[in-house]
Amino acid sequence: MSQAPLLAVQGLSVSFPAAAGRIPILRDVSFAIERGECLGLVGESGSGKSMTALAVLGLVPPPGRIEAGHVRLDGEDLLGRPDRELREVRGGRVALVFQEPAAALNPVLTIGYQVAEAARLHRGMSRREARDEAVRLLRLVAMPDPESRLKSYPHQLSGGQCQRAMIAMALAGEPDLLLADEPTTALDVTVQAQILSLLDQLRRELGLAILLITHDLGVVAEICDRVAVLYAGEVVELAPRDALLATPAHPYSRALLASSPRLGRPAPRGEMPAIPGRPADPARLPGGCAFHPRCARAFERCRGEAPAMISLAPDRQARCFLLEPGAESL
Repeated sequence: MSQAPLLAVQGLSVSFPAAAGRIPILRDVSFAIERGECLGLVGESGSGKSMTALAVLGLVPPPGRIEAGHVRLDGEDLLGRPDRELREVRGGRVALVFQEPAAALNPVLTIGYQVAEAARLHRGMSRREARDEAVRLLRLVAMPDPESRLKSYPHQLSGGQCQRAMIAMALAGEPDLLLADEPTTALDVTVQAQILSLLDQLRRELGLAILLITHDLGVVAEICDRVAVLYAGEVVELAPRDALLATPAHPYSRALLASSPRLGRPAPRGEMPAIPGRPADPARLPGGCAFHPRCARAFERCRGEAPAMISLAPDRQARCFLLEPGAESL
């Protein structure tokens, strides 16, 4: 049996053209996901989280392009493969769950047709087999009265039911890996908890691996095993969930944790804590460490030199000069 991780992303870089040259959206992004593992990819809006998922599937929208890197699924590099082969991977071995399920579903087709069609496309089922499979999948994702919902259109479902239908479609191809891009953002808090619980249950029952993309460390705390923190298109920390939530190593990770209402300390007089400044603009990245303009502990070296990733433990890395040996006195 192969000892390679299910998914290994190494040195992934993506750019888009601009008048002054190419703008880096992802910069040397590296992480791995084991079978059955849930990795959280965390960062503010614009940090490159969704672009990472698209790049994994070879779906970087033109005129963007992948400049460098490898995306290996079970040891086989997906980048550079013909689009025909990648279409077999997308929705098959690797499936995507979108942030806005109501927008992702086709409004003029029934839920039953859309789930069944995914089963027919990826598994070659007959219409009757696909219809029965659609019922089974809707029942698997805890859709109320799944037989009746086959005839429902997306506008007739609640937000949570639309997301359950999207997850059922994703499972129709029997994937090994689920890319879940902010799957609970458009839902109210109660439904968010239900969908996260469902994803965790499916992961354990089906042996799915999940890349969970989110801006919320509270979501990560619910179901993730490990966390990759992304800032300005670059992984700045990679750590086990419990370690990162207890002792975040990178200043940006600490700031994210402090600004999470569910996990950080309560702000004085009920104020909502926030990270100072604005997220880095990929078109005008500062010199040195991209986070230094917002970092309270930045010093001269941070402004002129980009920090390398430092190994803090066998399963933990971070990108900060303050973590180098002997830096405690800074």
